[in-house]
Amino acid sequence: MDQISKYNLVHRYEKRALLIAINCVAGLSIFFFGYDQGVMGGVNTSHSYVDIMSFGHWDDATGQAVIDKPTLQGAINAVYYLPARVFTGIGTGILNAITPVWATETAEYTSRGQFVSIEFTLNIFGVVAAGTSFYGDGTSSFIWRFPIAFQIVPLICLFIVVWFMPESPRWLVKAGREQEARYILGRLRGESGEDASRAEAEFQDIRNTCALERQTAKPQSYFAMFFGIGSGKLHTGRRVQLVVWLQIMQEWIGIAGITIYGPTIFSLAGVSAKDRLWVSGLNDITYMFSTLICVFTLDRIGRRWTLYWGSIGQGISIILAGVLSRVTADASPGNAAGPGGAAIFFVFLFTAIFGATWLTVPWLYPAEIFSLEIRAKGNAWGVVGWSIGNGWLGLLCPVMFAALGEKTFYIFGACNVITIPMVWALYPETNQRTLEEMDLVFASDSIWTWEAEKNYKLLVEQNPELVQAARRGHSVVDPETGMRLGSVGGVMSLDTRQTRNSGEKGSGEMRMLGSKDE
Repeated sequence: MDQISKYNLVHRYEKRALLIAINCVAGLSIFFFGYDQGVMGGVNTSHSYVDIMSFGHWDDATGQAVIDKPTLQGAINAVYYLPARVFTGIGTGILNAITPVWATETAEYTSRGQFVSIEFTLNIFGVVAAGTSFYGDGTSSFIWRFPIAFQIVPLICLFIVVWFMPESPRWLVKAGREQEARYILGRLRGESGEDASRAEAEFQDIRNTCALERQTAKPQSYFAMFFGIGSGKLHTGRRVQLVVWLQIMQEWIGIAGITIYGPTIFSLAGVSAKDRLWVSGLNDITYMFSTLICVFTLDRIGRRWTLYWGSIGQGISIILAGVLSRVTADASPGNAAGPGGAAIFFVFLFTAIFGATWLTVPWLYPAEIFSLEIRAKGNAWGVVGWSIGNGWLGLLCPVMFAALGEKTFYIFGACNVITIPMVWALYPETNQRTLEEMDLVFASDSIWTWEAEKNYKLLVEQNPELVQAARRGHSVVDPETGMRLGSVGGVMSLDTRQTRNSGEKGSGEMRMLGSKDE
């Protein structure tokens, strides 16, 4: 392919090797996201940093920084860090919007969840790496200067290697570069025998779905997407609301509260100030390894059941952590170790269950459910939801814990309970479905999942060629003529009321009710 650089890895690797290379680069991007999340917390509580900036002092008894001049601290952050953090935030937001989409659009539908889950193992590895970088002599400025400077290393590596990586074949079809898309898809799936047939079938499905989407909906801005303006049967507005609220609920189920109040629980349990740092670090390491559970289960039990068991386990853990925190606080000094240790156990358990369930799915779901034409924009709406939830809880948690103490955990427990019927009623399953099937899954005018599944089954019966081509191993479209193959002719529609007529408008035409031409 002359259009693709001769140095591109797509010429050297294929199938699993190429997918692994893409996953490594995507993982590097998500690693930076995790490292960026963890680094500033360590900087702001560093002994040397507090002394140099003179906005507080170091309390040797508690092993913590005490802020004496919060206004000065805010001014220092505004002058030294705010510009850098704003630009870093913009860049991180762009990477978070693009990376999961690139990963899901190149992966096979049977292992898409595993592909993205591995990336979030590296995300938490970034958090761990940022946290462990602050171990050592707290009086040395190197302990906080180096972690800040190190942020540039993964970004430089990412900037270099991304020039050698293939584009998403789905984006290339959208951009009208179909020859490149066909070639890259062939390298991803295989270029011989049944692999070549499946790759060609998938390419034709992508091309047909792209054409259907353009016939059905008008070009959509972020504003139009949010309100579903001009989306017709694609119901974009509903999809945006689903991903925004899934990300918001990811924060409200309690991970922000555990992060903030966890050290207090460790203190109540009798963990010394010196030991709290390594206990928190051990919790982060447990968190990282727990994400591997999702790697092996997400494509087996599906997105919905992953969220179900996560909500149940998290709800029980966080409520018991709250109860035991109160018991520990009320216990006499000699009797606090038992319930305190149990409270720490449930903090660890909550974090592990979250890593195995709710960490990954809210990031994967937005990259799966949107139409090809707006998939990157749709995933960006998911990042907006995460930002709202993270910022909201970051500001509210200190107020809640100051007013309610450990009772705040009961609110988070209730939120876990709320998510179970929410996911059951509103979030259709995406597991083991191709990205091209998502338009059929969300074609129903009803918001309820059972209606969506019923409508999906009817659409599959009416349009079997569109959703079965890649699985059957042969294309429903002749690659030379672009005309549909097979014995079933007629009009293809996303409306179950639309009947097929083999003599109406030719067997090669595809239509949807609610299109911009109607």
